[in-house]
Amino acid sequence: MSSEVAARGDAKKLVRSPSGLRMVPEHRALGSPFGLEEPQWVPDRECPRCMQCDTKFDFLTRKHHCRRCGKCFCDKCCSQKVALPRMCFVDPVRQCGPCALVSHKEAEFYDKQLRVLLGGATFLVTFGNSEKSETMVCRLSNNQRYLLLDGDSRHEIDFAHISTVQILTEGFPPGEKDIHTYTSLLGSQPASEGGNARAMGMSLQYTVPGAEGVNQLKLTAGEDAHASRRQATAWLVAMHKAAKLLYESRDQ
Repeated sequence: MSSEVAARGDAKKLVRSPSGLRMVPEHRALGSPFGLEEPQWVPDRECPRCMQCDTKFDFLTRKHHCRRCGKCFCDKCCSQKVALPRMCFVDPVRQCGPCALVSHKEAEFYDKQLRVLLGGATFLVTFGNSEKSETMVCRLSNNQRYLLLDGDSRHEIDFAHISTVQILTEGFPPGEKDIHTYTSLLGSQPASEGGNARAMGMSLQYTVPGAEGVNQLKLTAGEDAHASRRQATAWLVAMHKAAKLLYESRDQ
């Protein structure tokens, strides 16, 4: 499987757009599923005033386009330059206040959670309705397009073909025993209910090109070692954030 994934290639090229330099995949089909397309800029003739504070543009008050939303703003409302890896920009780019706030929040995923996903973790994996589980290492491929599962058998799942992600959480409400709940990301719900809940497993539904129906697999963190369990929990939390970005990308 690794040779098959490698054959797809991770080659990139440097391109210049009106918004700045971007390092993009040579083949668009191999772009990250978390990526966003560059927005069309609002034409200058359609924005005589700042679209946030309503200041009129003139020779002294220049207009600027936010690289994330494409709207027109004055310098005061669009002065921040923030990294935007979801659009593959090489350098930080100008963004309006609301967009800059979103980009700052996403930076945590690229700086922390993405590394966790690439590093992988060990789970007990159950495919479909099988009663047997297999110990496998699950990680995100380097091009961010595939979930790779490696054990006695090997599997890869196209991340873009995942339709549902459900997090199995273990909570500790005061005076009650552990509660196990599934939460679907299709409704943009949090991974856990309450601050004391922790992720302990995950259920995925996905399709395979050329095959009918929906496939399902379940990942469960093992109980064998504390360090391994902690690594698996961190991976599940990172996967939760990745799935949220995936659904946001589909909506934009």
